[in-house]
Amino acid sequence: MKNQLVVVIGGLSGIGQAVAEQAAAAGARVIAAGRRKAPAGLSPQVQSAQLDLTDDAAVRRFFEEVGAFDHLVVTSGPVISSSRLADLDPEAAMAAFNVKVFGQLRAVKHAARYLKAGGSVTLTSGLLARKAVPGALVKAAMNAAVESIGKTLAKELAPLRVNVVSPGMVETGMWGEMSDAERGAMAQRVGAGLPVGRVGQPDDLAQAYLMLMQNGFVTGAVLDVDGGGLL
Repeated sequence: MKNQLVVVIGGLSGIGQAVAEQAAAAGARVIAAGRRKAPAGLSPQVQSAQLDLTDDAAVRRFFEEVGAFDHLVVTSGPVISSSRLADLDPEAAMAAFNVKVFGQLRAVKHAARYLKAGGSVTLTSGLLARKAVPGALVKAAMNAAVESIGKTLAKELAPLRVNVVSPGMVETGMWGEMSDAERGAMAQRVGAGLPVGRVGQPDDLAQAYLMLMQNGFVTGAVLDVDGGGLL
């Protein structure tokens, strides 16, 4: 990936930060953008930027300033509590969709004209798109929408390549406010039920995003990286 420029939105924490770091280690120049401040210890090869995916004008200006680049990765996603239909909060659901679905659409819309020939877009869905779990209606709908978007855009934006990574349970800050002990106990409990015997780590997922950036014959794919969670 030497001499390539990679933009990772959601790249200041969790999976996105791991993608940014691995891309930089592979020789790419990286811009990691997100709503948070740049974390301590971010590689000096990774440039940080602030970006709110719900602000269309800000997204447009961001890509105007970036200019031509090679690969777009979007890992941003909202934290939303599980809720059964009877307890659904439509306003919270719409706010979550505005980030997870329309935020990714805004990013691709404004990035597409700056992506170089041979470039790629990699979006992020999640296991619940195709695994029915009571109480996960909003998460399932958002993730399924992203997977449909990825396949449609793979044809609409061709020859640019568009793919989707679908993570399973990954040990990141997206688990919410938990102590280290609580997080460890949850990881052990969930991981024991997976074929691989553990939950994912951000670096596990980052390897999948890098593969999709580097393999020029993959487009319209949904890559499950879930430790066998769909089985």
